[in-house]
Amino acid sequence: MPSYAFFQNKIIPLEDAKIGIMTHALHYGTAIFEGIRGNWNAEKKQTYIFRMREHYKRLENGCKVLKIKLPYTIDEICEKTIELVAKCGFQEDAYIRPLAYTSTQVLGVRLHDLEHDFFMFVIPWGRYLDVDKARCCVSSWHRPEDNVIPPQVKACGVYINNALAKTEAVNNGYDEAIMLSPDGHVSEGTGENLFLVIGGKLVTPATTDSILMGITRNTVIELAEKELGIPTIQRSIDRGELYTADECFLTGTAAHVTPVYEIDQRTVADGEIGPITAKIQDIYAKVIRGNHPKYMHWCTPVYKK
Repeated sequence: MPSYAFFQNKIIPLEDAKIGIMTHALHYGTAIFEGIRGNWNAEKKQTYIFRMREHYKRLENGCKVLKIKLPYTIDEICEKTIELVAKCGFQEDAYIRPLAYTSTQVLGVRLHDLEHDFFMFVIPWGRYLDVDKARCCVSSWHRPEDNVIPPQVKACGVYINNALAKTEAVNNGYDEAIMLSPDGHVSEGTGENLFLVIGGKLVTPATTDSILMGITRNTVIELAEKELGIPTIQRSIDRGELYTADECFLTGTAAHVTPVYEIDQRTVADGEIGPITAKIQDIYAKVIRGNHPKYMHWCTPVYKK
C-alpha cells in the first residue's frame, strides 16, 4: 500500500517529497522531530493516534530552543496528521514522523537569519525492538550535558550520540545500549527511557540526568500510580543498581514497554519478565489501542465511522 507525506502545505505521495541537497538541516542537524504512534485496533477497525497533542507540544518546545518558527499551529498540525493517516489507510500499526527543519538552501553554522518548514510522513512500523525481552549493555558513549546540547529536545543532530551507542551495542551482540549521564549516573537507552523495579516501587532517572522527557515515560508513571497503586521515584541511579534491581524495562513511543532480562552479561533477577513489568505492559497495550475507557482522551481516532 502506498504511503503519503504532508510536504510544502499539501499531501503528496511519499516518494515525491524531496528536499534540496543544500538544505541547512541536512548539513547541520538543525531540525526537531517527533515519533508518534498510530495503533491499529483490529476489533474496532480503527487507528488511534496516541497522545498526539503532547508530542506536538514537545516539538513546539524544541523549536523554541533551535529558534525554528513553526509555520502551523498545534491545532492545524493535529488536523493534518489525522488527514494524512486516514489518507494512508493502513490497517496495521503505523509510525508518524513529523519534522520541523531549517529549510534555507545555504551553508554556514548558525540558527539566526534562516527559513523554516515542516513536513511529516507515515509508514507501517511494528516493534522497534523486535524481541520479547531485551539484552542490554552500558555504553561507552555518555549523554551530553544540557550546556553542550540540550538532551530534553528531539533535535536531529543530538541523535548522532544515540546512533554511536546503538551500533556499539549491536556490534557487540546486544539488543540495546544504556547510556550514562556525564557524571556517570544511569540516563536512558538510545531510543527509550529506563525504569527499574526496586522493592515494589518504580525507580527512573531524574530529569537532571540528561534524559529526554518521554511521553511514554510520563504515561507509565501515571498508569502505575492510578491503576496499580505503585509510586515512581525519580532520582539519580548508580550503574551498580542496574545489576541488582528486581526488574528493568524500557519505554518509548517506538519501543512501547520492553522488558530487559540482561545487562552487561548479568541476568536481571531470574531473567524472566517481572510481574510488575508484565502488568504495566498489559495496561499500556490496552490504553494505546483504545481498549481502556478511562484513557480514551489520550487516543485520537483516525477513521470516521
